[in-house]
Amino acid sequence: MTVALIDSGLGLLSTAGWVRHLAPELDLLLHSDPEGAPWGPKSTSFITDRLFAAARSAVERGAEAIVVPCNTATVTAIDALRQAFEPRVPVIGTVPAVKPAAVAGRSIAVWATVRTTASDYQARLIADFANGRPVVRVACPGLAEAIDHGDVAAASEAIAHAVERTPLHCDVVVMGCTHYPLVAPEILRRLPAGTTLYDSAEAVARQTLRRLGRPARSDGAPGSVEVMLSGRRGSLPASAHAYAVGRALAAATRVAGEDLMPAATRLPVPAPAV
Repeated sequence: MTVALIDSGLGLLSTAGWVRHLAPELDLLLHSDPEGAPWGPKSTSFITDRLFAAARSAVERGAEAIVVPCNTATVTAIDALRQAFEPRVPVIGTVPAVKPAAVAGRSIAVWATVRTTASDYQARLIADFANGRPVVRVACPGLAEAIDHGDVAAASEAIAHAVERTPLHCDVVVMGCTHYPLVAPEILRRLPAGTTLYDSAEAVARQTLRRLGRPARSDGAPGSVEVMLSGRRGSLPASAHAYAVGRALAAATRVAGEDLMPAATRLPVPAPAV
């Protein structure tokens, strides 16, 4: 059984890692788009066209589920993608983990790309699920791009700027971009002590297994990991090797839980209805 994950860059690594960790026997098809990346500042039609091209290719190659581990792409085109491929092929999107964060936090900051931060979708998500908690939306320009390039110094600088714009009273930070968990230890190090990070990658992976009717298990022989780069077969870029989960996926080995999120940030997160 094959699961396809589609994103413009390395944002797919965390969710792919969780799928691999929970059900290592599944084959993974990782579609990234280096020729069109980053999708964040692109037009709706551009993102939709690239997403559909990758999804069609994935289904032709035998994918039995399509995961969109990208908040921007989910906001932009998930409904159209579902209309085209469901019910035959489940389509699972990604949204920031605002709902579970609201249960635990007194005051919430949502870090995301500039596009997602400004979107009506995120505003509705906060209105529907923040449960009346105060929420600060923090745009993080350049952070996803730095992570994509494996540029640790640039990512650290972008994180520092985001921390400066995050009010001290926020005791929970929701990582609203799927790239950000790759640098979660650095984010946590720079935030005030006691701040908790929330991420939706594990929840999306578990939702994917539910849609497939597959139990989470860790005793299967590892399946294959195939990479498509803007429609052509390839391999994960060198920048992916800057992260433990990227190295594990590149080697098609098992993915350890500690490679996915720091233990201090791993909290039970209910699967989002996406």
